[in-house]
Amino acid sequence: MVKLSLPIKFTIFLSLSLTASTTSSSSSLSFSKSKSSSIPKATPSDLLSVLGPTSQSSTVNPLVAKQLKSCFKFLVPFTPRKSSTQFQDYSIRRSLKDQNFKTQREQNELIWWPPESVLELARLAVDSGGDPDAIYRALDPTVLPVPDVEGCKEYRCELTRTPYGRRFISQELNSYLRYLFELIVARGSSVGFSVSLNRYDLFHGHLILATKSGRLGILFHAREYPAYDKYVFPYNMGYCQKGSNVTYDDSMNFRNILWLAPLPKKSTKGWEAPGVLVVLDARPDGIIYRDIIPEYVDFARTIYEDDLGDAVADVNYLNVGEEVADYQIFIC
Repeated sequence: MVKLSLPIKFTIFLSLSLTASTTSSSSSLSFSKSKSSSIPKATPSDLLSVLGPTSQSSTVNPLVAKQLKSCFKFLVPFTPRKSSTQFQDYSIRRSLKDQNFKTQREQNELIWWPPESVLELARLAVDSGGDPDAIYRALDPTVLPVPDVEGCKEYRCELTRTPYGRRFISQELNSYLRYLFELIVARGSSVGFSVSLNRYDLFHGHLILATKSGRLGILFHAREYPAYDKYVFPYNMGYCQKGSNVTYDDSMNFRNILWLAPLPKKSTKGWEAPGVLVVLDARPDGIIYRDIIPEYVDFARTIYEDDLGDAVADVNYLNVGEEVADYQIFIC
């Protein structure tokens, strides 16, 4: 596991849901957009295609593709044309359990070609035709209570949709989800985005199966609860906003972070494309803000997971304090 110098213990929690992000509580937010009919409109499907292999990206209008690419800030270099032969060179049998991945190259390779347990889930997702049940069958049936998180109970804040959850059967898969959160924090500064793992900022993502391809992915949402400010952010988001020190500023443009698992071929055991980890820049003069951010939440810059595909589960990385001896994955 890459060392990221995080001093406090966290738990990763997955909550099953097909509904919209918790940021929908700010659905009353609005912001004026000017749209030009002379520029083709981008769709969430276009966004996923541009991040896919050439067979997918070549189907997108070239002008749309160019503008989408201008809004991608890659946390790991984008390598859409890695071959199956190169894939074998990355030692797919590596395990997160007993290793520290310290070099940047080693960390990148864990995104491009993750451990076998992650690849198996990615293949199940595609081979099933994007069936969420393929993901659910990989879960441990044990039901676990959601722990208190950073004083949530005191504030009557409920971060998860249900008070219980589950984990994946594969502990390595659970550890990989933790790795994704920590790498986002470690690499955020490389694209000008400082992000923290706490219940006001980055603590959750949404596991999705992409429309059409069935590709496995997670849409992470940072800056979840900006602090109330009567001049800058005059919006009451409920109990979970209380105590927030997250300032509403231009960093909100970077709150949507997308991980895509490697894409398997449907006809053979080969692979179409390696994994992707990218910040989706929703700046007001960009095509993501203009065409993909819903107008009723454009002030919050929220991309919704069910616009990208089937929303399967919420993935939550929660600070539970020093009393927890290990990192845990839960599914609710």
